Amino acid sequence: MTEELDKDKPLFTISTISEMLGVSPDTLRLYEREGLIIPYKKESSHRLYSYSDIERLKCIRNLIKENKINIAGINAMLSLIPCWDIISCSETDRENCDSYKGNFRPCWSYKHINNICASYDCRECKVYKDYFTCDIIKNKLQRIIK
Repeated sequence: MTEELDKDKPLFTISTISEMLGVSPDTLRLYEREGLIIPYKKESSHRLYSYSDIERLKCIRNLIKENKINIAGINAMLSLIPCWDIISCSETDRENCDSYKGNFRPCWSYKHINNICASYDCRECKVYKDYFTCDIIKNKLQRIIK
């Protein structure tokens, strides 16, 4: 009997991910500060990363290294994910949402107040969990345009 892999289960330490991706732990912390990724934090504040996090980080690294896009550009790209549509926000929620009104950071990097997202843990939100690779994001945007 084969168990299905939980792609969101936090398993890997920052040093392991750093070695796997060939980046420093400081670079991973920078990506976190800039809102590109939300690692799981244990009570001890040690960061753990999942397979989904690895894919997200590969996407980020590719955008930086291959496409020469800076962190501000990546944040702007991630801000285009239509979170309000994905989680079916009401008009009132949209009126109270900095992500809906703003356009330079992904929704999970905002402090949500007085809207549906205020009760969500962003790391567990469908928007963050389901849109973790460049291809998935691109496909979503292409479907919207059609």
